[in-house]
Amino acid sequence: MSDKPSVLFVCVHNAGRSQMAAAWLAHLAGDRVEVRSAGSNPGREVNPAAVEAMAEVGIDISAETPKLLTVEAVKESDVCITMGCGDACPVFPGKRYLDWKLEDPAGQGVAAVRPIRDEIKVLVEGLIAEIAPQPGA
Repeated sequence: MSDKPSVLFVCVHNAGRSQMAAAWLAHLAGDRVEVRSAGSNPGREVNPAAVEAMAEVGIDISAETPKLLTVEAVKESDVCITMGCGDACPVFPGKRYLDWKLEDPAGQGVAAVRPIRDEIKVLVEGLIAEIAPQPGA
């Protein structure tokens, strides 16, 4: 078991919000946090508008693929964060569960996805400050 915190982002299709959140966390926290994302009904591909919006800030998620939410993924995570889409993670004692109420970027263009991307970044920065602050911070 790793001594660094692990976070699982969950969204129905694992194609937009959860992918952007995982990418922000990996980008901003680096190797201080283990990052996973999954969905209860994964889509076939990551939302192209989410890929474009993240590319605008220098983060490439074009090679990511939606993944199926498993009980194992929840068990292996310290923090499980749903993206305001009604998904429920299996509940295990000792895990922390959060729900970030975020607009769904599905079917929207990049202009509509940018504010969602930016809101996710702020939430991720707060999470990092709490669970994996910079050494000496």
